[in-house]
Amino acid sequence: MLAGRHPEERVERPASHQQWLSLTFLHWPFEPATIQSRLPEGFVVDAFDGVAWVSMTPFLMAFRVAGLPPIPTMATFPETNLRTYVRGPDGRDGLWFFSLDAQSLGLVLAASTLYGVPYRWADMSIAFGETIRYRSRRRHGPPAGHDIVVRPGAAIDEPPALDVWLSGRWRGWTRIAGRPFAVPVHHPPWPLHAATLVALEESLFHANGLARPATPPLVRYSPGTDVRLGLPHPVRGPRLPHGD
Repeated sequence: MLAGRHPEERVERPASHQQWLSLTFLHWPFEPATIQSRLPEGFVVDAFDGVAWVSMTPFLMAFRVAGLPPIPTMATFPETNLRTYVRGPDGRDGLWFFSLDAQSLGLVLAASTLYGVPYRWADMSIAFGETIRYRSRRRHGPPAGHDIVVRPGAAIDEPPALDVWLSGRWRGWTRIAGRPFAVPVHHPPWPLHAATLVALEESLFHANGLARPATPPLVRYSPGTDVRLGLPHPVRGPRLPHGD
């Protein structure tokens, strides 16, 4: 299956209902070999016209476990992901997360345990006005974070192929006990807007062993979308050591 504007599969029994709101996409091009060297065995970098991409996505998360009312400490909070684009052991495309920073400690602990993804607890804020300012600093470990200011622009009625490729991803990839798992995602097509990057200070690339390109990122903004997130399910692939 290929990345596209519409979901590839339904999530009939979601593990959680989410809203990803006021989300900014910051996309940087990379040499595929650079990203491939950062991926675990069994995963292959996905490229668009021979170019790999890494994206930083700060946003506001609204979260509810399926079948339960919102939990106050996990209901609404900022989150920022640093991700790239891969093909898994079965050949399907999706996202690989280098890191996920969130203000909710409950979500950080639960998602790290259930989904095996590298969440980090951070002190975060989002300020709204003519511009949107996203700020984050990790609470533990080596310092890492960001201070990002963007100005949303006009809606993009017909997103170019690259925008569709970058935003139309319908599963996340992870590893649990050394095995590859896919996490299905279902949501309406992203409503995308042009956006201007006003200011950027970040250390998440360095914290993940990457050098951020000197070229300006491709910037997009979205007011958000409603999301159904499924449970992780195992995918046939090589068994990997826990520490890899």
